[in-house]
Amino acid sequence: IVAHLTEMMPIIYTPVVGEACQRFSNIYRRPRGLFIAYPHKDRIAAMLENTPVPDVKVIVVTDGERILGLGDQGVGGMGIPIGKLSLYTACGGINPANTLPITLDVGTNNEALRNDPTYLGWRHERITGDEYYDFVEAFVKAVKKKFPKVLLQFEDFAQPHANPLLQKYRDQLCTFNDDIQGTASIAVSAIIAAVKASGMPLSEHRVAVLGAGSAGCGISEYLVQLMIDDGISEDDARSRFYMIDRQGLLLDNMEGLMPFQQKLTQPCDKTSSFSSGDKIELIDVIEHAKPTILIGVSGQPNQFTEAMVQKMLTYTKRPIIFPMSNPISRCEAQPEDLLKWSNGQALVATGSPFPPVKLNGKTYEIAQSNNCYIFPGMGLGILACGAKRVSDAMFMQAARALAETAPALHTEGGALLPPLSDVRDVSKKIAFAVAKQAMEDGFASSISDEKLQQLIDETLWEPRY
Repeated sequence: IVAHLTEMMPIIYTPVVGEACQRFSNIYRRPRGLFIAYPHKDRIAAMLENTPVPDVKVIVVTDGERILGLGDQGVGGMGIPIGKLSLYTACGGINPANTLPITLDVGTNNEALRNDPTYLGWRHERITGDEYYDFVEAFVKAVKKKFPKVLLQFEDFAQPHANPLLQKYRDQLCTFNDDIQGTASIAVSAIIAAVKASGMPLSEHRVAVLGAGSAGCGISEYLVQLMIDDGISEDDARSRFYMIDRQGLLLDNMEGLMPFQQKLTQPCDKTSSFSSGDKIELIDVIEHAKPTILIGVSGQPNQFTEAMVQKMLTYTKRPIIFPMSNPISRCEAQPEDLLKWSNGQALVATGSPFPPVKLNGKTYEIAQSNNCYIFPGMGLGILACGAKRVSDAMFMQAARALAETAPALHTEGGALLPPLSDVRDVSKKIAFAVAKQAMEDGFASSISDEKLQQLIDETLWEPRY
């Protein structure tokens, strides 16, 4: 697999993993990982004691509620932790004997699954409220007791739970949420490369994000920090972001917004002229706010239109357009269309794999903004230096290290991310940058660069016989 990673990636992960999750109970052949069902909430510690993996260093856990863009897949969501840990090994050199995929079975609201006679999970509507959070708390406590130094990655939790769980546990153990922090980091890396290719400083760009969930807001928060690092004020940076969700552009007078959304709203008096309708749509934002960067994490296909791209070209020569939703059926636009509509001027990255686009005698490589560029290197660096916590600054350093490897920086038509065939070498660079930041943050003991590189090389597992 490592030798043919580019070819095998779509099979190990998106888009095939989505179908595997949907058909999980039908294609189940042998046990993989640990299923912890809510009715067994008092026996979690005993279940962890009986895991077949004695030395667990990395856990990926899901509750199956928001699997890719496919929604609630119940225990079928186990395909995601299995796939992610396979990528930890293939891309980051993490020993598979040190990994454990876990699914928290809290029921499913997918009625078709509950009525399916082959469904392997607990046939019950999802538990909510205090019952849910108490169950997760019992799980985290048991993990901390059994594996105190483990890296715990939260994966594909629904928006109402993802951020609260991250904020609650990020200071209690070594943990992160890949959908929030990993997605933000990989997107920011590609944007850093695109910004360099555009010739305009990031602090002068304006950003429209379609999909104001945890992923979209996470990307925006990282970009805000990068703009501040460029020398502008936080207020100036935040004023450059336009978050569009199902209720339209997020405004400061809206009720019911999540706390992480409230920090990214636009003042209603500033935007009152944007639309005469009930809400401000994406096309209104493009018309009036003139964003130079357009990011899609909405899970809704065909949202980026030719009219939008043509409008962007009237005020920026190199529009940066990232339709990042996956699988391919949920992508906001096809890269080939974006390049045709912009006559090859758009700087494009996607969330799903696409072939190169040939246009006007040139070949444009399409970067897949896949988290597999980030989290394996994060894991390698964390394990190598023994980091006790995971900070946003560590993800920012991962993004910067990855951006330095973008072919677009030195090749016309080159991708905004390196080829997947280089991902293991890239992971080592990311691991070094992440570990250095962990030391600076005080989450790991300071050692020399030479010693750190030695630890990374020793931690890297190779599939040799």
